[in-house]
Amino acid sequence: MGRIRRALARAYWAVSRWRYRAEPLPDDGAGILIGAPHTSNWDFVLMLAIAWRTGISVRFLGKHQLFRPPLGVLMRALGGIPVDRRRPGGLVEELVGRVAAGERFYLVITPEGTRGAGSVWKSGFYRIARATDLPVTLGYVDRTTMTAGLGPTFHLTGDVAADMDRIRAFYAGKTGVRPELGTEPRLSDESADPRDTAAH
Repeated sequence: MGRIRRALARAYWAVSRWRYRAEPLPDDGAGILIGAPHTSNWDFVLMLAIAWRTGISVRFLGKHQLFRPPLGVLMRALGGIPVDRRRPGGLVEELVGRVAAGERFYLVITPEGTRGAGSVWKSGFYRIARATDLPVTLGYVDRTTMTAGLGPTFHLTGDVAADMDRIRAFYAGKTGVRPELGTEPRLSDESADPRDTAAH
């Protein structure tokens, strides 16, 4: 299956207007993969094309309603993890348990949330990365240069402002498929570790 996916990804990048770019990933095979800017449904296609081209195993979070038959079979096959937003408390614990059990994957998170323009990023990616001690890889699309791929990978330090400055510096100047819907990489409170605050 892996070879088939890589072949499909290579074919996609060969004919796509987008160009694939990726920095080397650590050998561990696990981490948090940020997807930004997230402004279009096409971002999902690009994410799969990047993951399959790179050969990494990815998981992504989705509303539990999307995992009902018949769509649910496809969602799980692509790496989806259902999330019941009415009962979000156990999500981080579940992910920590998967990592502790030796499961290796990149969890794709779009901190901007929905594809509408917002004012801040959601802090879930930061809380999960800190709780699991997994590194963060900065995935991106950039309509300005028509490139998409993977940027640097690093561990978050717990100094939220400094970590977000580093993330902002990377995404500065990068625009999504619909630039008007982009959100600056900024958490609502960068003075405290989001692990110690309620999700927003």
